[in-house]
Amino acid sequence: MPRRTATLLASTLMLIALLCAGVLIPVPYAEMSPGPTVNTLGDHDNEPVLQISGHPTYPEHGQPTGHLNMTTVRVTGPDYTMNLFEAFAGWLDHDATVVPHKTLYPEGQTAEQADQENAEEFSQSQESAKAAALGQLHIPVGSQTVVASVVKDKPADGLLHAGDVIKAVDGKQIKAAGDVAKLVTRHKPGEKTVFTVIPAKVAAATEKKGKKPAGGQKQIAITTAKADDGRAVVGIQAGVDHIFPFPIDIKLADVGGPSAGLMFALGIVDKLTPGNMTGGKFVAGTGTIDDKGNVGPIGGISMKTVGARDNGAQFFLTPKANCAAAAKDTPKGLTLVKVGTIGDAVKALKKISSGDTAGLPSCSPAGRS
Repeated sequence: MPRRTATLLASTLMLIALLCAGVLIPVPYAEMSPGPTVNTLGDHDNEPVLQISGHPTYPEHGQPTGHLNMTTVRVTGPDYTMNLFEAFAGWLDHDATVVPHKTLYPEGQTAEQADQENAEEFSQSQESAKAAALGQLHIPVGSQTVVASVVKDKPADGLLHAGDVIKAVDGKQIKAAGDVAKLVTRHKPGEKTVFTVIPAKVAAATEKKGKKPAGGQKQIAITTAKADDGRAVVGIQAGVDHIFPFPIDIKLADVGGPSAGLMFALGIVDKLTPGNMTGGKFVAGTGTIDDKGNVGPIGGISMKTVGARDNGAQFFLTPKANCAAAAKDTPKGLTLVKVGTIGDAVKALKKISSGDTAGLPSCSPAGRS
């Protein structure tokens, strides 16, 4: 065989081997890309995203609503195995980001655990969004102590359930979540403690009507166990649940994580406020939110700004902690607006609505003012 032919054949075989390796060799990476956006003032899957009853809502039927769009990021699943070619393609794609797999999914976390964590964060963000929105409007929100979680195979397992409202322990009224542990640990391990609770289903049915749970109380005796430090425990985590003065439902499936909190809160404020907060403008944004209305940072900011731009957004409400990263590569035609609280966001929306956008707080890359 001529040397030239042999060399060509060897090169071809090596190329085929490299191609096979690129397809077959798994790499420990995951990919993030822009996801869909959803207008919190509009409909999704043929029903309103925000459903409020027992209180006047705006705008009235037939009036324009504008856009307050929450943004999302698509990510490869925890069980998805990326190959070398896919990783290179992701690195070359301007509108995608390839990150270490453990950045999105901690080692040892199953797909079910990841889904559960995302669902819990999403649910909590909705509750905080409601509280923050009503706080912005100076509408009082109550609270109550509930069973946040029950530890499997501990004394309370099967007797108490997540969502049960804890009214008293050993006949002593519970005024704060911390009271529960204080009262339980007064016992010695092996002694009985008595919980007075309103079952979760009863409480949920009452709250859905915008009322504070009162009836349906049960007394449940639980024999305490010994913790590692010698204290008496029953195996629950107590938490705080909000009591809203009227029903507010957020109808949005197939979304997880806490980053839609700010936009849910603003949507609720807009719905409960006469007029139109956006002035018909297309505003998108992101950010976690706590009960007090503080806006926190999120992941995948560059993917969310691209997704917002691609869907028509003109302005993007950006958590101040994400501003520097977002400003490094701002999509053309999109104005980044820096916000630290829900109050900041409401003020910015007033400027956007009026067309007076010169004074909007903007995002700048790190090292620039």
